Amino acid sequence: MQYQPALRTVAGELEKRLRALLREDVKITAAGRTDAGVHATGQVVSFHTQAAFPFEKLGIALNSELPKDVSVRDVAAVPTGFSARFSALERTYVYALYARREPSPLLSRWAYHVWRPIDLDAFQRAAACLIGEHDFRSFCGMLPERGPTIRTLRHLSATRRGDLIRVEIRADGFLHRMVRNIVGTLTECATGKRDPGSIPDILAAKDRSAAGFSAPPQGLYLAGVRYKDGFDSFKEPPVTLACAE
Repeated sequence: MQYQPALRTVAGELEKRLRALLREDVKITAAGRTDAGVHATGQVVSFHTQAAFPFEKLGIALNSELPKDVSVRDVAAVPTGFSARFSALERTYVYALYARREPSPLLSRWAYHVWRPIDLDAFQRAAACLIGEHDFRSFCGMLPERGPTIRTLRHLSATRRGDLIRVEIRADGFLHRMVRNIVGTLTECATGKRDPGSIPDILAAKDRSAAGFSAPPQGLYLAGVRYKDGFDSFKEPPVTLACAE
């Protein structure tokens, strides 16, 4: 029988290094879950420790031990009871679409290639129908075990940056694969496969089959998380930042 190693995750890598440095069992809580292939530039995690490790050196120590594809930007002490997930007020995702007929091998891991011409006006007209409080059941991949599927989407925009289309989505919370399903549906609206005016009917259907395809994971970035004290972890993804210059 062939041995199959456990799936490697960012959480697993971080907890492994924290356990080694703090010499105690550590379980982190992340502000947002990310599927395999999805990136994060503004992820926030929290954990509790009794260790007497020099706090000001924790970030440096972690970065010296973490693999090259994981990095700690900052470390801060927070009040007892703080949760990176449950204390969050708002999350921001950025999605990168590579809109050109020819694919780019260099961008294949960081953006979703769309070879059909994208009508940005059609994309934005459809997107406007999603802003506000709605039941996003039609855009949910896996329904939550408990709780409603109503979310408040506060911002949804698309801007062209050279051959890239930068999509930014900000909401009080997100359902499973909600961003990818929204981007896939809006891409269909922008490439002539779907009427931009169909979005209200999709919302009203409350049925995943009424919406479009799920955009692939490589174009998606958890870019920022905002908290009550005003802290916002937002950091622009390198791929869209480079194309803005």
